Amino acid sequence: MSDTIFGKIIRREIPATIVYEDEDILGFKDIAPQAPVHVLFIPKHEAIPTLDDARPEHAQLLGRLMLAAAEYARREGLARDGYRVVMNCREHAGQTVFHVHLHLLAGAPLGRFGS
Repeated sequence: MSDTIFGKIIRREIPATIVYEDEDILGFKDIAPQAPVHVLFIPKHEAIPTLDDARPEHAQLLGRLMLAAAEYARREGLARDGYRVVMNCREHAGQTVFHVHLHLLAGAPLGRFGS
């Protein structure tokens, strides 16, 4: 597992507010939220640095990240009003932790991209 902050959260070496967990995926609240609800979903056993580093054999895991976010949104009552799912890839896109992860943003109107 990676030695990023996410690897440390997975290993429970540093605290996080965990809101979702299954065998392969961990979801926790972002420490610098960009919306009223901002949860990060990460793979627990694969340390893929960026989406660009993903390979065909990672397709199921990447799909499970999306499904975990959707399950969490439904469970928390966010699906009715809507939510956004974002995955940044490298520095120019805003990726700051190089362990592939998905952002779920919700809880208020998020507006359009570029607005």
